Amino acid sequence: MEPTGTPVAMHVSDGIVNLPVSAVFGVVAVAWIALSLVKARRDLDDRLAPMAGLVAAFIFAVQMLNFPVLPGVSGHLLGGALAVILVGPWVGALCVATVLLVQALLFADGGLSALGLNITNMAVITTLVAYGVVAVALRVLPKNRLGIVLASFVAATVSVVVASQGFVAQYALGGEVDKALGEISVTMAGVHLLIGIGEGLITATTVATVAAVRPDLVYALRRYRTQPLLITAPPTASTTTSSESTSSESTRAAESNA
Repeated sequence: MEPTGTPVAMHVSDGIVNLPVSAVFGVVAVAWIALSLVKARRDLDDRLAPMAGLVAAFIFAVQMLNFPVLPGVSGHLLGGALAVILVGPWVGALCVATVLLVQALLFADGGLSALGLNITNMAVITTLVAYGVVAVALRVLPKNRLGIVLASFVAATVSVVVASQGFVAQYALGGEVDKALGEISVTMAGVHLLIGIGEGLITATTVATVAAVRPDLVYALRRYRTQPLLITAPPTASTTTSSESTSSESTRAAESNA
């Protein structure tokens, strides 16, 4: 996402922000990943573990597909909101960070020295903001499929715009390109608002599909499922025979009493 003249890429490349600031955010990224690893142990279970793999694979695949935003500008899904809604904030941050690491190492998408910057923006900020937005939205929206779909759209849109301003803050601390900070902030906000709307539509559609088929796999709705779904199995031959035997004994006892 790089129009001519103004840096608006969410994937920060080497040389956009100086090494000292990049190193600081590298420490922030490592610390958050370590915290997420500890916290994620509490959430991971037989359902969430394979779901986390699917979410990471989906984000990786969709990030390879760009969609046009403006002439010379394209965007792609960041995935923070989707990850939070489906697998939670801690596991979600790990999913996005893993995707960014693989992209940096194998596809040179974002620089290695800027990896901490990118993880902070796309794995930390997006998941934190999306988690907060969903938590607040579900207090006023219905706790059902419609509510989580609407919350997904808003969370994805807002988290992308806020993450873009995370880059602006990083650039303000150590930007190497001679551009006015106000110009970069406005450009980033405008471009990523459009990208956020696209991400919101993709996220809402994906969450709606999962919620329709397997609502138990939507992490954001876990706390609102107070009663498990009871499934009654059809009677087997043994239970039918037992019921008939019990009925016959009851009938004979009634006749004896008579």
